[in-house]
Amino acid sequence: MNSITKFALAGLLTIGLANADSFKTTSGNLEITPINHASTSLSWNNVNILLDPVGSRDRYKNSDSIDLILITDVHGDHLNAKTINSLMNDKTQLVAPQAVINKLPENLKNIAIRLDNAKSMSTLGLKIEAIAMYNLPMSNDAKHVKGRGNGYVLTFADKRVYFSGDTADVKEMRNLKNIDIAFVTMNLPYTMSVQAAANGVNAFKPKIVYPYHYRGKKDGQKVYSDIKEFKRLVNKMDKDITVELRDWYK
Repeated sequence: MNSITKFALAGLLTIGLANADSFKTTSGNLEITPINHASTSLSWNNVNILLDPVGSRDRYKNSDSIDLILITDVHGDHLNAKTINSLMNDKTQLVAPQAVINKLPENLKNIAIRLDNAKSMSTLGLKIEAIAMYNLPMSNDAKHVKGRGNGYVLTFADKRVYFSGDTADVKEMRNLKNIDIAFVTMNLPYTMSVQAAANGVNAFKPKIVYPYHYRGKKDGQKVYSDIKEFKRLVNKMDKDITVELRDWYK
């Protein structure tokens, strides 16, 4: 376990324990824990949330009391029905776009809440907005077609947190407003390049940005996007954006 680390970034970050970062909101602290690749844990006001949980349930703290699971896309690094089933309890809400729901087993399909691009909902004291995520140029055979998957903006009191999902530098991301914390993907050929991700971030200017989902594949081998270069590019364009680097592949 890492030692306690103290952050002081624009009054947003407080104390991080292990690999969790804690952010002050006007209604309690929001704790965000990188898990692996796209999988992320969030806790706020005794509400426990998972984004794209895959792998063993042992990865996830509070695994016995998950209140909300959000799924972005149909691919196996985002959607794993076995993992979801292991984390569900009688109060867990499962939110996903229709394309994801179509791939769920019947027990999950029957309880899943549909949320498609440009729609929003409120639950458990927070607001959830579904943001389009897709590849450019758009085509019917793209790895991620428009309308299938969701990015999400989650509003916790006065803090807005964006998870891009598997997207390119699309207008729906560029047009976002008042994002406090952003998690942005970068891995070719699945999402976008480091340069494209930096350009997109510079367009919507979150206060803090984390590169995540930055492992790809080339010639059958795992490759990792240069997140240090991402940080350099972002801060070359806007020194006021704080870029946080975490190891999502321990």
